[in-house]
Amino acid sequence: MSNSMLQIIPQSQETHKSQPKTPAILVIGGAEDKVHGKEILHTFWERSGGTEAIIGIIPSASREPTLIGERYHRIFEDMGAKELKVIDIRDRTQGEDPYYREFVERCTGIFMTGGDQLRLCGLLADTPLMNRILERVRLGEISIAGTSAGAAVMGYNMIAGGGSGESPNRSLVDMATGFGIIPEVIVDQHFHNRNRTARLLSAIAPYPDHLGIGIDEDTCAMFERDGWVEIIGKGTVIFINTKTMTYTNQAQVTSTDPLSLHNLQVSILCHGDRYHLPNHETIPVKCGTQ
Repeated sequence: MSNSMLQIIPQSQETHKSQPKTPAILVIGGAEDKVHGKEILHTFWERSGGTEAIIGIIPSASREPTLIGERYHRIFEDMGAKELKVIDIRDRTQGEDPYYREFVERCTGIFMTGGDQLRLCGLLADTPLMNRILERVRLGEISIAGTSAGAAVMGYNMIAGGGSGESPNRSLVDMATGFGIIPEVIVDQHFHNRNRTARLLSAIAPYPDHLGIGIDEDTCAMFERDGWVEIIGKGTVIFINTKTMTYTNQAQVTSTDPLSLHNLQVSILCHGDRYHLPNHETIPVKCGTQ
């Protein structure tokens, strides 16, 4: 699986301007508003083409794929999407289905639902269908969004499970391989809602070249191709930059011993704030809207 999916075009803060409705990658912390303003889902619909959107919904992470697939189908249908299809993969052989593959060639957006990220990767990783989806995302041809489990798979190194409520330690988190859409990030979701700070710190300790991202419920980190990340929604997104880390004891201690992590750079952003991936710089909403 490629570990270089997202191709960033670096820009400075000074040259950044409001983006047109171009394809983007939306990483959603789960439990997004599906009833009232639906701001995050509406943003995905817009970035997929609005009334010209052709959206594929992948509910494979869920143990009730029919139910959850139909729910998102209704939401995007009510918004006015041009065409919708639930890509209901329940067996890896379906990843070669020409019917689904033909649709993926035409679609403008892919939405991955919540559930179990290991189930999602187990069914779709390295299939012809998912490989083509990832190629089209890399080329900037389509938008892709993932909520909860669909957010966890965005990185190459993926949090597969774990606990909370302890000091950071290696036994607190289980890691696996994700889709590598944004290879340099490790994503945790339902973040402050489920007290997962220690889990994310445990996950990033062995990866001094990665960015840890913790996303609250009803909150989204939207990745643009120019390297900017914009925050949408009601909660916060925490960015933990490990490139500034000067020391960790993770290689010397047992799996249950507490971890030391020195000089991490931590930023907490809310709605409208932006984070610049190449430079690890932030701008608040009052500056980002200028």
